[in-house]
Amino acid sequence: MAEKPKKPHQIYTLLVEVGRKADDGLPKKATGAALMCYASGVDEAEAVRETVAILKQADLAPLDVTGYGTPDDRRAEGHEITSEEQNLMDRALAENAVIVAQMTPFFD
Repeated sequence: MAEKPKKPHQIYTLLVEVGRKADDGLPKKATGAALMCYASGVDEAEAVRETVAILKQADLAPLDVTGYGTPDDRRAEGHEITSEEQNLMDRALAENAVIVAQMTPFFD
């Protein structure tokens, strides 16, 4: 039986909303946070699963994930991707990793 060709990994931009959890490292009065992540995966669903698993290992409490697709998807939507952002995406792809590019705490 011939092996299925492996699908190439792509980078996906994900916005993850997290709640509070003991030892989550968020500021004391924060009620949660939004994390902008770049994650590698053969499809967006895999990138989401990997990201949620890694954030849980980091003692964060993922509540919701919004996917913004690949860099090509984002450019097609009119998003501007900075060279710094592209460098982080390239690194996530090269390392088959999830990179948290930005964390914005929420305060009520």
